[in-house]
Amino acid sequence: MDDSVVKPVPVKLVSLYEKRRKIQPRSVQGWFAKWRWVLVWATQIVFYGLPWLTWNARPAVLFDLAARRFYIFDLVLYPQDFIYLTGLLVICAYALFFFTAVGGRLWCGYACPQTVYTEIFMWVERRIEGERGARIKLDAGGWSLDKLWRRGAKHAAWIAIGLWTGFTFVGYFTPIRVLWGEAFTLAFGPWEWFWVLFYGFATYGNAGFLREQVCKYMCPYARFQSAMFDRDTLIVSYDAARGDPRGTRARDADLAAAKLGHCIDCKLCVHVCPTGIDIRDGLQSDCIACTACIDACDGVMDKMHYPRGLIRYATENGLEQKLTRAQMVRRVLRPRVLIYGAVLVALSAAFVASLALRAPVRVDVVRDRASLARLVDDGQIENVYRVQLMNATERPQRLRIAVSGLDGARIVAPPVTTVAPAEAEWVTLQVRVPYETAQQARPGAHPIRFEIAREGDAEPLLHEKSTFIIPR
Repeated sequence: MDDSVVKPVPVKLVSLYEKRRKIQPRSVQGWFAKWRWVLVWATQIVFYGLPWLTWNARPAVLFDLAARRFYIFDLVLYPQDFIYLTGLLVICAYALFFFTAVGGRLWCGYACPQTVYTEIFMWVERRIEGERGARIKLDAGGWSLDKLWRRGAKHAAWIAIGLWTGFTFVGYFTPIRVLWGEAFTLAFGPWEWFWVLFYGFATYGNAGFLREQVCKYMCPYARFQSAMFDRDTLIVSYDAARGDPRGTRARDADLAAAKLGHCIDCKLCVHVCPTGIDIRDGLQSDCIACTACIDACDGVMDKMHYPRGLIRYATENGLEQKLTRAQMVRRVLRPRVLIYGAVLVALSAAFVASLALRAPVRVDVVRDRASLARLVDDGQIENVYRVQLMNATERPQRLRIAVSGLDGARIVAPPVTTVAPAEAEWVTLQVRVPYETAQQARPGAHPIRFEIAREGDAEPLLHEKSTFIIPR
C-alpha cells in the first residue's frame, strides 16, 4: 500500500444554532418588584381605559383614519399636523437617551410593552401552573389530565388577554363602543378582523412564547444601548469585592475564618432572571435591568443578617473606586446627561408651546389650473383659487377671507364661511386686480396673501401665501 496516499478525513457537521433553553423564572417580592407592578397597572389602565373615556360626546382619543381626523382630548389634528408626531418621536428618542445615560435600561425593565405583557403572562402562568419548581416538573412530566387542563387553561387565558389587547388597539381607530356592539354579532370589517387577530396573537406569541428572545435577538435597543453607557451609568451590578469568594455557610459562620464573601451562591439571582443570565458575571447585553435579582439578593441578605446591596444599582467607577452612593449620584450628572436633559427640556417646552399656540383653523390654497388668468369686466385680471378651510376645534367657526399683496386686489363677493366642528370646507374664490395695477406690475407671478379671520375680529388668525398671475 502506498503510504503517501492521503486518507479522507470524515466530515462532521456542526450546528451553529443553539436550541432555546426554556427559562422558568421564579417569582420575587421586594421594593423594585412593587414598582414594576405599579408601572404595569399604570400603563395598562391608560392603554385599556383611554378608548372608553368620553370627551365632547366622542372617544377622548380616536384616530379616525377614514375621516382623516385625529382626536386627542381637545386637540383635533389633521394629516397636515404630522409634524407633531415627528416632534413627539424626537422627544421620546431623547428621553430614551437621557434615561439610558443616567440609569441604564430603565425603559426595558419597567415600561416596555414586551416587559409589561411578559410580566402579566407570567403572573397568569404562576397562578395556573404553580411556582418555578412546579412548572419545571410539569414540563418534564408526561401528558396527564392535570397537565392538560392546566396547559389548556393557561393558553385560554393568554389568548383572551391577547384578543382583548387587540380589540383595545382597534378601539383607538374605531369608536370602541361601536366595536363592542359589533363584537357580539362578529360584524367587524375586514381590517378590524385583521388587526384584532394580528395584534392579539402578536401579544400572545411575544409575551407567552418568545419572551426573552424578543429582548435578546429581536429588539435593536439591546444592540445599540452600549453607545449610551459609560462607566458612570447606574446599572444593576454585583459587588464582587464584597461577595467573593462565594460559598455556602451557616448563618452565624465566621466569614474571615472561612475566607468567604457575602455571596452564599444560592443562585436565586439566576432563578428569578427573566433572561436567564447570571448578574455576577458582570454587565451583559441580555440584562434588561428588571432588578428582580436585587430583590432576591436583598431577601437573602436579610435572612443571613448581612447588609443589603450585594446586588444593587451602581456604576462601574463606583464599584472599582468604592464610591459612596452620594458620590456616584454626583458623577451621574456629567456633561452628556446635562446636554441630553437640556435638549429634552427645550424640545418638550417647544412642543407644548407649539400645541398651545396652534391656530384653531388650518388653510390650504390651491390654484385653479384650468384657468391660470383671465380678462374680465373693465379690463380686470381674475385668478381663481380653491381654498380649503379646516376647523381644528369642536366648535363651529365663522370665518372671513381677505386678500392682500397687490394694490386693489379684492375677492369677488367676499365670503363669510361657516365651518362645522372638526370639519373641512372647500371654498372657490375669484380674486381680481384692477387694470391699472396689472399695467404697473410686470407680467408673471406676483406674491399675495390670503388672510383668514373670525367674523368680527380685526386681526387675522393666520395667513397663507399664494401667487397671482398677470398675463402678457
